[in-house]
Amino acid sequence: MEPRHDHWIVAKHILRYLHGTIYHCLKYDGKEVKLTSFTDSDWGGSETNERSTTGGCFSFGSAMISCMSRKQDLVALSGVEEEYVVSCEVGKEVVWLRKLLSDLFEKTLDPTVINCDNKSSIKMSEDPIFHARTKHINNQYHYIRSLVQVGVIKLQYTLTDEHIADVLTKSLPNKKFEHFRSMLRLVDVTNLVYRER
Repeated sequence: MEPRHDHWIVAKHILRYLHGTIYHCLKYDGKEVKLTSFTDSDWGGSETNERSTTGGCFSFGSAMISCMSRKQDLVALSGVEEEYVVSCEVGKEVVWLRKLLSDLFEKTLDPTVINCDNKSSIKMSEDPIFHARTKHINNQYHYIRSLVQVGVIKLQYTLTDEHIADVLTKSLPNKKFEHFRSMLRLVDVTNLVYRER
């Protein structure tokens, strides 16, 4: 693909953002040691191939420890299917993180909460019976059901306005972006230094 003027504008936008946030870092307070995650996607967000972008962020305690943002391998037929697929992808990442954290701290973790803003996909993950509405979904994505049934994860509904994974899947207005950034515990270090003096 040949770079165009639009690509140049986007690259400059990214560089300006990086320059403006050079003193931002994650702030951990160590009060809570619990693995939680948020999952989101933009249904058919790609203008070229109608594929959705999967987003997930994972926090252990007070701040984020990992995140993911990638294009889905399939074209979802509905918003529910797309959120269900995202939950499965995030569930796989949660299993890996749980193994890592349990090896590091030598203790078993409580069920990991995955925050999702789609009630129908949560119901699908809790229902062990295959229905006509799920028969078109590839079997590999039903892995999320087994994780819910054995108690490794728990899907929990979160309001869209408080859904921080939106940062990883779609462009947001400045105010909302900054709100979600603060929820991720990304803080400006220069402000912290001045407060401590």
